[in-house]
Amino acid sequence: MLGVMNAVLVIGALVSVAGGVLLANLVGAGDYVIRHLTSKPLGTLPPGFAASKGGFQVYALLVLAIGLVFLGVGVAASAVTPGAALLGIGLVAFGFASVLAIRGEVATARGNKASRT
Repeated sequence: MLGVMNAVLVIGALVSVAGGVLLANLVGAGDYVIRHLTSKPLGTLPPGFAASKGGFQVYALLVLAIGLVFLGVGVAASAVTPGAALLGIGLVAFGFASVLAIRGEVATARGNKASRT
């Protein structure tokens, strides 16, 4: 069982670090991802909310929140209160960022639809 919890902790730490790096745009990582990934069309779909700086930060927050959830689960195996706190923070951040992402995607899609007509 400890091996599984260690794996969950490592996954949580890696995903959290990745989300933090993208959110803070350390060494231009966020700009690089926007330029080479999120600003490209996906088949027939035009680039969406993640192609903007603000939209990308919302999605980076989602990645960070997922990492915090994993960390919370891993920490809760040995320390319940800190693990539950991390889990709660991660879940609240995930819910908040999800709402922001959905609103942003809807606004972007409506803007793209209006520009095509």
